[in-house]
Amino acid sequence: MPVAQKSAISFALVHIPVELFLATQDNDIHFNQLTGDMKRVRYRKTDGAGHELKNEDIVRGFQYEKDRYVIVTDDDIEKIKTEKDNSIDILLFTDLSSIPTVYFNKSYYCVSGKGSEKAFELLQRAMKDTGKVAIGKTVIGTKETMLALVPEKDGILLQTLYFHDEIREIPKERAHPPLDKQELDMARRLIGSMESPFEPEKYHDEYQMRLKAMIEDKIEGKEVVAAKPVKSLLQNSLRIVDGRQTPENRTLRRRAGVSGRVTAQKPERLRAAFGGGRSRERRSRRKPRCRARTLADTSARSAGSLGLSDRGC
Repeated sequence: MPVAQKSAISFALVHIPVELFLATQDNDIHFNQLTGDMKRVRYRKTDGAGHELKNEDIVRGFQYEKDRYVIVTDDDIEKIKTEKDNSIDILLFTDLSSIPTVYFNKSYYCVSGKGSEKAFELLQRAMKDTGKVAIGKTVIGTKETMLALVPEKDGILLQTLYFHDEIREIPKERAHPPLDKQELDMARRLIGSMESPFEPEKYHDEYQMRLKAMIEDKIEGKEVVAAKPVKSLLQNSLRIVDGRQTPENRTLRRRAGVSGRVTAQKPERLRAAFGGGRSRERRSRRKPRCRARTLADTSARSAGSLGLSDRGC
């Protein structure tokens, strides 16, 4: 795994060289754009006159007025960096729970550099024993970023954070309708019935797996088969909810696409609701519609001019 960046944790008189490694990877399947005769679509960098440009012909600029720019070079960016920017400057220690989830951005493994193993171990153990995380700042690439150093079982995780002015306000104020005890107890029972330890290795991107299988089948000349619909967890959870016509029940049934009253005393009706329609017995009692009348109904407007009419069954 290539090193994303070499840095050093710095606070008070402590200086701990570290290396940063990306903790996540992109497993998505990516496609190429092709023409109808299977040739790759290419893009060219051109100027306003349509002349093709090479990378060395292109500079970085900032538009401060319409069609007016200032040029910013790599040397300009390096000049405004300080020694502190190249290190992880610890500002404070706090509880992880005090950081709102919306501020978390990207994860890096923070690994001790050469000769700093003991100092790194000391910092990791002290933060873990006290239950604290470190809040700091550094520059990754050309961007200054806030960060949190989180002690983990096997080391330290560096979690980049958004700045406060990068967080958008909630676009809409949330309503707080009154809730009665019966509704709240039912919601708590539903949550309790689905409680389980989080085991991330059990979950996979099933869409990407189906996409990969579809591509492999196409390569082998096989026919692509449509994916089977999966019944939602919300529908399954309705089995444990009683049949009272409470607002909570109606909301759950509406989101799951189930209409009517669901009760434990009528399992046949419950199965019909989950199946998305009537039971087999009820469908069999339904009176068939006359085909002659159906044809006449669908063509009534055009048939009127020809003097045709439908006949009863």
